[in-house]
Amino acid sequence: MSQNNLEKQEAKLKQLNQKIKAEKNKIEQSLGKQIINSANLDYANLSNDNIKSLSKKVSEFLKEKSVDH
Repeated sequence: MSQNNLEKQEAKLKQLNQKIKAEKNKIEQSLGKQIINSANLDYANLSNDNIKSLSKKVSEFLKEKSVDH
């Protein structure tokens, strides 16, 4: 009986982890979209190198702002 309970809890945990992962992906996509829209960037001009460079700049900016406060 305890084996069955453990299996049920494990299934619930896996389901919860999937929900967390899906929510993280949703937030990441939304954040990226908002940054692109706010900066009036053209999707056609965003290569992987551009995306990496922009994300680094945003990260550095946010780190500086968190230190300032």
